[in-house]
Amino acid sequence: MKKMNVPNKLTVIRICIVPIIVIISLINIPGEFLGIPIEYWLMDILFIIASITDKLDGDLARKNNQVTNFGKFLDPIADKILVVSAFIILVGEQKLPTWVPIIVIFREFVVSAYRLITVQSNGKVIAANKWGKIKTAFQMVAIIMAFIDKYPYGAIFTTQMSTFSFVWNLVVTVIMTFSVIATIFSGYEYLKGGKDLIFKDM
Repeated sequence: MKKMNVPNKLTVIRICIVPIIVIISLINIPGEFLGIPIEYWLMDILFIIASITDKLDGDLARKNNQVTNFGKFLDPIADKILVVSAFIILVGEQKLPTWVPIIVIFREFVVSAYRLITVQSNGKVIAANKWGKIKTAFQMVAIIMAFIDKYPYGAIFTTQMSTFSFVWNLVVTVIMTFSVIATIFSGYEYLKGGKDLIFKDM
């Protein structure tokens, strides 16, 4: 087996960070910083590092002509594992309603199935559409902010809080909501583009 290149190493590192974040979420680490429990800061820092590797591995692979089948296979899986794991942790910490990850996971199943059918039918690999890229960017930002939000999604409508907390929770709620909208639109764009392929032999 050939030596793994740097972009693929970054992808593997991203996957390895996920179980560390999960373990931290299960541990009650004493102490707070700015009123936020230490474990949330640790999970947030690790998620930020993982998000940076997501940007770097693709850029390096294209710049240095190091695009490999291993990277094409593992990179989208690493992204999905990272984002879905973070959403589930936020639900477990009661910072996020369950319908958010349900929509995200449903979209990923639909798009993955469509891509598989497309590859099997005509050998084409479907690239991410503009809504998919927007969705990913907003998901990353929303998760990073949600980890260190003192209040759950939408708390601005039900809870009295300081001005700073109100603004922070408002921004988290708006960005998270938009990420869900982008998730729905990106899934719709995939299905719209492939409806002839999917329904041709009903």
